[in-house]
Amino acid sequence: MIIRESCGQENCPQLSAFMIKNRFTGILFGMRLWNHIRKIMENFLKCGIAGWCLEVIFTSTESIVKGDWRLMGRTSLLMFPIYGLGAFLAPIGKGVDRWISDRRLTPVDQAVRHGMLYMVLIFLVEYATGAWLTTRGMCPWDYSGRPSNINGLIRLDFAPLWFGTGLLFENLTKERVNLTKNRLL
Repeated sequence: MIIRESCGQENCPQLSAFMIKNRFTGILFGMRLWNHIRKIMENFLKCGIAGWCLEVIFTSTESIVKGDWRLMGRTSLLMFPIYGLGAFLAPIGKGVDRWISDRRLTPVDQAVRHGMLYMVLIFLVEYATGAWLTTRGMCPWDYSGRPSNINGLIRLDFAPLWFGTGLLFENLTKERVNLTKNRLL
């Protein structure tokens, strides 16, 4: 080490300070990394649960069209991790904003940009996971015979639903400032 050579002693105060600083920096990095991973896991759970709820609501309203007023909704446990991937939409949206934007967008412009991006990403994930699950005989959906389906894996007429769902996931995973946390009582 350069510090050890410049000090010339085994119990060098400069070396001790250097080692303490590196350990402290490593601990801080580890804490930040853990907090980031914890936040992603929390957002994954939020999006997974919200997706399940949306699917149950959507499929129960489909039963009205069939004349079944019991409003029985359904979903699959396999859908939880697929919907959970919505936790990554907002970070991708922020990255795209930084990449292509040289000016501040109005909230409406940003919502349209993000909604379109999220819709495309959701279609891609739905197609990819559906294809993968189909090869294993486990795909819980089959849109064959429905209008505007592609290989029975996605339906293009769901575009407005995925647009809104993406924006909902972004809102669910948004960082919020807790104003009551630092409030004096």
